Amino acid sequence: MATGTYRRFRVLVWWLVMVLPVLISARPGTEPPRERSVSFTYSTVVKDIPAGAKTVQVWVPIPRNSPFQQISDLTIASPYPYEIDTSRFGNRMLHLTLKNPEPTIFTVDVRFNALRREHIQERLYTKNATGPMPADPDMARWLQPDRLVPIDGTIKRWAEAIIDSVGAETDLEKARAIYNHVISTVKYDKTGTGWGRGDIYYACDTRRGNCTDFHAMYIGYARAVGIPARFAIGFSLPTDRPSGELSGYHCWAECYLNGIGWVPVDASEAAKNPAKREYYFGAHDENRVEFTIGRDLMLYPGQKEPLNYFIYPYAEADGKPFPIDEKRFTFRNLEDDTSK
Repeated sequence: MATGTYRRFRVLVWWLVMVLPVLISARPGTEPPRERSVSFTYSTVVKDIPAGAKTVQVWVPIPRNSPFQQISDLTIASPYPYEIDTSRFGNRMLHLTLKNPEPTIFTVDVRFNALRREHIQERLYTKNATGPMPADPDMARWLQPDRLVPIDGTIKRWAEAIIDSVGAETDLEKARAIYNHVISTVKYDKTGTGWGRGDIYYACDTRRGNCTDFHAMYIGYARAVGIPARFAIGFSLPTDRPSGELSGYHCWAECYLNGIGWVPVDASEAAKNPAKREYYFGAHDENRVEFTIGRDLMLYPGQKEPLNYFIYPYAEADGKPFPIDEKRFTFRNLEDDTSK
């Protein structure tokens, strides 16, 4: 065997033995989707209502059902009457109204069980996939800008430059090129100020931020090249403990590819964990609970200004926002083996 041929043969053998098994094991869809069941408590403390307020409204997000999430045993403890309403995109919320409230402090507790299923887009790994794909009545919205995520001018030029740099032609190639660019050029970093608003220019200029900033960039670039993309927000469930308190939200994204459907994307988790970069383009793990979809949200029956996103309680006194700073989120596994 010639020396060059022998070397190529050794490289091929090494790749088949060492590399291919790693890629296969890292690829979603090779095992049945995992599940996790938790009991969740979302507590909101309302206090410091502005003196003289005539009408106070409070909104609290309620988790939604989806093909990958089932909410059950919802119970609410509130000292005042409330309604559960649904707004655009199927987002659900608790809404209560107080007329001429006296100075007071009160707590609203929302408790529920959640069964979360790993969301894997198997069509990414199945050739010649057939069968209907769910239609989204809001598809046109997922091609439009958000207030902090413009998609024309400079953003469009930057997105097109990413596509051109790798010669991407299909929507799948473009979506993957944007994903690779974001996770390789942005750092998960919550120091300083400015992060967390999902401002695409902040993320592009500083190249750092939290999940909101990562997905503002991913969604904005995708929409700018004609790929529908949507934002979702909820809570990440720790895998290293069966119960406890959560410090804050987590958000993620999906992009829509013709012939494939909605593709799960979690760019910030991929940036934090390079070993799972392949996984997080095409899958959302089961360790999360989703609450709402979309940005620039109007609640029901309506508030003064659209919300950037809706995961924390929101309140208004006579049409003016006032802060709800005290809130608590806790979880408990319902099965001993749910975090496997």
